[in-house]
This record gives sequence, C-alpha cells and structure tokens, in this order.
Amino acid sequence: MLSSDPVFRFAPSPNGELHLGHAYSALVNHGLARSAGGRFLLRHEDIDTVRCTPAFERQVEEDLAFLGIAWDEAPRRQSAHMHDYAAALEALAAEDLVYPAFMTRGEVKAFVENFEEAEGRSWPRDPDGAPLYPGLDRHATTAERERRMSAGERFAWRLDVERAIEMVPALTWDEKGASPVGESGTIVARPLEWGDVVLGRMDVPTSYHLSVVVDDAIQGVTDVVRGRDLFYATSIHRLLQALLGLAAPRYLHHPLILGPDGRKLSKSAGDTAIRALREAGLKAEDIRRMVGLPGRPDQNGPDQNGPA
Repeated sequence: MLSSDPVFRFAPSPNGELHLGHAYSALVNHGLARSAGGRFLLRHEDIDTVRCTPAFERQVEEDLAFLGIAWDEAPRRQSAHMHDYAAALEALAAEDLVYPAFMTRGEVKAFVENFEEAEGRSWPRDPDGAPLYPGLDRHATTAERERRMSAGERFAWRLDVERAIEMVPALTWDEKGASPVGESGTIVARPLEWGDVVLGRMDVPTSYHLSVVVDDAIQGVTDVVRGRDLFYATSIHRLLQALLGLAAPRYLHHPLILGPDGRKLSKSAGDTAIRALREAGLKAEDIRRMVGLPGRPDQNGPDQNGPA
C-alpha cells in the first residue's frame, strides 16, 4: 500500500561528479515534492563499492545544497542495507525464480557475435542494445550448479524471466511523463524484452534492478521521477514488484539534458560538473535556467517537450 502523502526521491550513484542532467532531475523531484506537500528523499546508490566513494557522496550533498535542495531525512546508503537485498533475492530463490549463470557479459557478447551473428543469424537484444543472455545455465542440474559454485567459478544470479511472468498477471504502470516514443498513461510492461537480467552476484547480493525496487518500497516512495533512459527498465521493475508483493509507485520519465552533440550527459565522459560551474561563479538560479527551469522555484514540473 502506497503512502497517502507523496514521497519523491533523488538517487544518484556517488561514483563521479554530478552534471546538469542530475541537477535537472534533482530540481524537478524536489519541486514536485514541495508543490504536492510531500517529502523529498536522498538516496546514495553505492552498491558499486569500488567506484563509489565517501568523497563523491559528500560532493553530491554539497552540490544539492548549493542548488537549494533539502532532503527530509538522513540519506539512505545502499551499502549499509545489503541484508535487505539479500532477503529479497532469497525470496525469489525460494520460488525457483533465479539461477546461477556463469557466463560474463563479455562472454555473452562474444558468444552472440562469434557463433550466432557471424553465421548470419539475428540475436535479440535488450532495450539498451546488449545481447540477451542465451540461457545456457538455466536448466543445469542442481548438482552441476553446486559443483561449479564450490569450485569457485564466478557467477551472477539471473532472473528466469519466462518462469517469472507465468506467476504474475499482465503488468502495467501509470506513466505521468512520456516514453521515448511519446507513450503516456497506462503502459504495458514487457519484461521479456530484457531476458534473464542479473539480480545479484556471488559477492554482492543485488544489482541496480533489485536494489532500486527494494529501496523504493522500504522508503515508501510514491512517485518515481527519472530520465527517459530508464523508461524501458520499468518493465523489469514492475515484474520484481509483483513477484515480491511490493506496491507500484507512479512513474514520470522526464526528458534528458543533452550535450551540444545530442549525446546524453555522462560522468565518465567528463561532462561539465555542477562543482565546476559553481566554482566558475554561477549561482543556483543560473543553473536552473541552464536546464530549462525558471530561475526561481515557483514552477518545477518538467516540460515534456524537453528542457530548454
């Protein structure tokens, strides 16, 4: 059951400096929460404990404070809640919905390119363009799985998506924004398009898909407002919510801030960081205008035609 009070969240990974795309998403979430009389939460998605650092986490909070964004409770740090994700993974395993898969993403890519596409056969790819896992380990015997795991072979826990969709009715979600092709309203979830996604690894009991669903439920998030690049991932999130008995929030996928070349902004590409802009003397209202929001936070909803 969703809370009657609106709850919004901003959930960056502290593995680099926030850029204008992050600023837009954070400002929109904060503004919508305040205009609805609801709560705004900050979550540090730091399950990647190698790339995510306390220094980047502090900078995230400094950048948000500079933008005039305040959160309503102590930030949730994913690395401190691995037990929550492990419990969810165990619940799925108890229903025989996950299995250990021993092919790495690189091996999947090589298998598809060298043995399928090289022979002229097409191979399905997920909405992000990655080849679907061929499912070679899906029907391995328990003895074979235990032998390989005991031998120390690295593996990931993958969702048996075909079995999973047999256990839940047709899934939809309430979309307040618009998809990359303009869909809005009631959207039909299509989790099969993702194949058997990774939900955890041998040393980390979670992945983005699993942790974001668990966190949103635990924190009582009613409205997930995020970029259109995550629109299609919502199909997997709705499936996991149904399997785990979790309430479905409302969704709004907003336009992305793009670079001059039309490319989505990225931390790894070194796109202009908020810290660099403020060190150059820009004010919060300047950054609001740069991302297409009014200089004062009187209006904060996203323009579905895209940021100015």
